[in-house]
Amino acid sequence: MPVPHDLFQDLSCTKEEIQQKRTKDPLLDSLINKYSQADAEVVKAEQAKSSDDAVTKLKAKRLEVKDKIVRQLQSSS
Repeated sequence: MPVPHDLFQDLSCTKEEIQQKRTKDPLLDSLINKYSQADAEVVKAEQAKSSDDAVTKLKAKRLEVKDKIVRQLQSSS
């Protein structure tokens, strides 16, 4: 059964740490919202048993957003 991806574990941060940074950084907040949406699309596609190609494209989109989040966290540190 497909499950949402744990962004906070990937970032090695707690949800509280990210929430604190989100309130101070509108771009980071926007990126995390985009990530959540992209992750939901991946889970939905996996549950619908979409083609491997479609799921792979959605996962690539999610990874691209995650990379932007990492860069934003590094630049704001």
